[in-house]
Amino acid sequence: MRRRLILTGWVAALLAAGTARAADPVELPTAASVLVEKAARRLTLFDASGAPLRVFTGIALGGAPTGAKRYEGDRRTPEGRYVVDYGNEDSAYHLSLHISYPDSNDRALAQAAGRSPGGLIFLHGQPNGYGMTRIPGDWTDGCVALSKEEIEEIWGMVADGTPIEIRP
Repeated sequence: MRRRLILTGWVAALLAAGTARAADPVELPTAASVLVEKAARRLTLFDASGAPLRVFTGIALGGAPTGAKRYEGDRRTPEGRYVVDYGNEDSAYHLSLHISYPDSNDRALAQAAGRSPGGLIFLHGQPNGYGMTRIPGDWTDGCVALSKEEIEEIWGMVADGTPIEIRP
């Protein structure tokens, strides 16, 4: 099971909106669900009542972002309802959270086309060693990419088993 991060320093101070000293640790709230809106380039974390906890804008998608992922190599980000099923601290990107793509429908669509549906779709940060800036534009092979700071925050708020919906 993935450990929850407890943020300290200036990030914690920003999140606590001035209610804690910069050195005090802040435990992040747990998100009940995640929504990715591809056209808006937006990822939102929601609490159990459906209220937004945090909104991230300017997310990067697959290099061919329009349309749902149909098969391996199409560089599209999936669309549909999935689950964040595990985290990887040691990925090639700064933290990654696996999305349970493909589901049975995705596999059937790819099989009907004589293709593999692919897999290994993640929410992740920038490539390790890239620095603090973001790679501009849509550049992934179907994943959702964020800044290093953003994925650290998401990592601390999204537990294994959290539902994620990806909309066009």
